[in-house]
Amino acid sequence: MNSTFEVMWTAGTGPGTAVRTGGGVTIRTAVDGPIQLTIVGDCGATEEQLHLALGAVADGRWAELTTWTGSYWVIADRPGERLVGGDLAGLRALFYRRTGEAVRWASRACDLADGSPDLPLLAARLVATDHWTDRSFYPDVRAVPGGQALLLTRGPVRLIDVTAVPGRRSLDEGAPFFGQALTDAVALRMRSGAGPVGADLSGGLDSSTAVLLAAPLGEVRAMTYSDPYTSSEDTAFAIRVAEHVGIRHHIASGGPAQLPFDFAEGVPAGDEPCLSAANSAMEAAYLAPAAGLRCHLTGHGGDVVLSIGSARFAGLLQAGHRREAHRKVVAWARAQNTAPGPVWRQVKDAAIGYSYALTQAASQVASGCFPAHGRVRAWSWVQLGAAASWLTGDGREAVSGLLRQAAHRAADRPAVEFAQWDALHFTGACSRAAAPLDASRRIRPGHPFLDNQVVRAAFAVDPFDRPHVFKALLAAALPELPRWLTSRQSKGNFTSWRLAGLARHLPRLRDLIRTSPLVTGGLIDAGAAIRSLDVLARGEHSTGLADLHMLLVSCHWLAHPPTLVLAAGHAEGATRC
Repeated sequence: MNSTFEVMWTAGTGPGTAVRTGGGVTIRTAVDGPIQLTIVGDCGATEEQLHLALGAVADGRWAELTTWTGSYWVIADRPGERLVGGDLAGLRALFYRRTGEAVRWASRACDLADGSPDLPLLAARLVATDHWTDRSFYPDVRAVPGGQALLLTRGPVRLIDVTAVPGRRSLDEGAPFFGQALTDAVALRMRSGAGPVGADLSGGLDSSTAVLLAAPLGEVRAMTYSDPYTSSEDTAFAIRVAEHVGIRHHIASGGPAQLPFDFAEGVPAGDEPCLSAANSAMEAAYLAPAAGLRCHLTGHGGDVVLSIGSARFAGLLQAGHRREAHRKVVAWARAQNTAPGPVWRQVKDAAIGYSYALTQAASQVASGCFPAHGRVRAWSWVQLGAAASWLTGDGREAVSGLLRQAAHRAADRPAVEFAQWDALHFTGACSRAAAPLDASRRIRPGHPFLDNQVVRAAFAVDPFDRPHVFKALLAAALPELPRWLTSRQSKGNFTSWRLAGLARHLPRLRDLIRTSPLVTGGLIDAGAAIRSLDVLARGEHSTGLADLHMLLVSCHWLAHPPTLVLAAGHAEGATRC
């Protein structure tokens, strides 16, 4: 489970440490004199493997400590140095704050903060997603990005790269590695403890795969949500999967009371805005049978590791394959029933590079002039959507300044690599932000698709060797899965459901925007945002729905300070590492 823990470490006085954990999180330690390794979380390493890893600690081979199955934090000590690491996705988050000689670090930024949230940064992430991965939502607290670890010495704090993705493999070469990593990730959750395991079963490929891998290993109780606004095809697939493996299957039939954006009282908040806070009524209904179970499997992260989007077109151009890129863009645009010309221009702009894209976005935000886009947009480094049009003059100045700072620091990278890691970190952040909600419902989520070894195996597969087939890696990696599942090319969505929720709760949502510190602080124009809300609530189109969802949960988060919610069975105390 994504529990909380925190540690105080003081530079210059040695690494005496107290770890405070919640939610029954496991702490395991191996020691050989001054060499010490502590694992916090769900880790598949044996005791022998932990002790053998002390050699890696002694030599500073830090990435080796992140290669076991599972999801966990690492604390490793050798004379004069301490490494603290989370995971590649950022699900096992780390934040730190340095005051004089003291460095304090924790899994929650708000535990380290003294002041209020950083409103300009919140507005910038609302407008342009996250291009400031080393910053938290609190000005005095720094974030450790996923895939990096904090190295503490008697000198400056350093961040160490521990991504360690293997060299490129073809689909045929890489698929077995991915299949084995995902199978191991699910198996770890099934053998960790006694009693049944819960599982999301939406009917999509990702959650269905987790259920199919888990069912032969123990008792699984699957949960599905259905109502008049959600995909009946998804529900039919969920029923078929459950019947195929003969497991208990709970289908929650929702209605108006389960529509999103109700923002009921008593919903706990964490470090950052949480997208699923808008879905609390629905999740409370369908997750009720999973309360108190030792683990609840999800398919979160499956889209990231299994799919390659239109970033590959810019990647082909960056690699000098112009003719092939153009041919694939034309085919893709026609499949989307849109004109290839505008899409090709977007791809050419993206191929110029990351710092250029940030600089262009800064100029567009500053001027308030945004290029017109058609119904279909190719991938770009910075997607300026509806939220950019809600900024006030002061908001445009603040956000454009942050984008220019990001451009000054940016290092150009291959487009596909950036797109993969950006999507991974977004998914990890969404999952960790939901931890207080999960804990309040006594849900202990397990996200096997986000495990380090699963991510590494997926990202090692050459993106240009993957066919233009929906999640082709899954069928190649796990050929034992039913063909009727892996051959599915459709995917349900919750657009109609979310639009209905906006309409149902419209008066309250208008007030939520009007009273938000983003508005009263002069960054967001309430009138512009509410006009977008009204149009969406009328169901005229769905453009800007994702931006509005993020704005609403951000406004709700600012109105409800973060709280520490401890899961059932919490035991608090100090454990010496």
